Amino acid sequence: MARRTKIYEGKAKILYEGPEPGTMVQYFKDDATAFNAEKRDVIEGKGVLNNLLSEFFMTGLGQIGVPTHFLKRINMREQLIRAVEIIPLEVVVRNIAAGSMSKRLGIEEGTPLPRPIIEFYFKDDALGDPLVTEDQILAFNWASHQDLDDMVGLAVRVNDFMSGVMMAVGIKLVDFKIEIGRQFDGEMQRLIVADEISPDSCRLWDMKTGQKLDKDVFRRDLGSLTDAYSEVARRLGVMPKSPTPIVKPKLMN
Repeated sequence: MARRTKIYEGKAKILYEGPEPGTMVQYFKDDATAFNAEKRDVIEGKGVLNNLLSEFFMTGLGQIGVPTHFLKRINMREQLIRAVEIIPLEVVVRNIAAGSMSKRLGIEEGTPLPRPIIEFYFKDDALGDPLVTEDQILAFNWASHQDLDDMVGLAVRVNDFMSGVMMAVGIKLVDFKIEIGRQFDGEMQRLIVADEISPDSCRLWDMKTGQKLDKDVFRRDLGSLTDAYSEVARRLGVMPKSPTPIVKPKLMN
C-alpha cells in the first residue's frame, strides 16, 4: 500500500489525503478520551464500531436529503469522505437534560426539555470547548447569519432522523453533537454534516432501563464501553457478521 499523507490526527480519528482531489480518508482509532482528554484509554474494537455506526447514520441522513461528507466505507476502520472546511463550532442538540446542562443550570439529569435546545461550543481543546452565543459567533466571524440558519436547520433534521431511528430500537436520544463543514464549488458553498455520528458523540439511554449506551459508560466507569456500543450496533443491525472478536489491526500508512 502506498504511504498516505496524514492531514490531521485528533483524539478519536486520523485524516489522510484521499485518492482523488476533494476527498480524504477518515480512520477511526480505538482511543477513548473524556474530560478534555484528562481521562484516556484504548478500547479494543471501538473504532470499528464507530466506523460502522457512523456509516449507518450518515447513509440514512443522505437518503432523506441531509447532505453529509460521507462517500463510502473502505474497510472496517476507514471511510472515504468529502474534504470540507470545518466550521470551528460544535453544534449540540439536547432533548433531555444531562451532562454539562444539568450541572450548569441545576436541572436534574433525565428531565425532558420542553423542546429541543441547540447550543454552540467553540472548538478549542485548550479552552475546554466553551459554550458561546450567536452574538459571539457573529462578532468573531466564525459563521455568518446564513451559516447559523443553515446549521440550525441541519441540526433539527438530524435530530428528527436520529430520534426516530433510536426510538424504533428502544433507545432515547438524550443529546448529540455534530460538526458542520463548508463544501466549495467555485465561489459557491454549501454546509454539510461532517466528522462522525456515533455513541462517542451522542447520549443514548435504554428506554426501559435507563442503561447508558454511550461514552458516559467510559466517563463514569459504568462497565464495558465495547459492550455498550455493540448493543447499539446490534439493535440497529450493523454488527459485523464475522463471529471473530473485533481487534485492532495494524495501521498502514
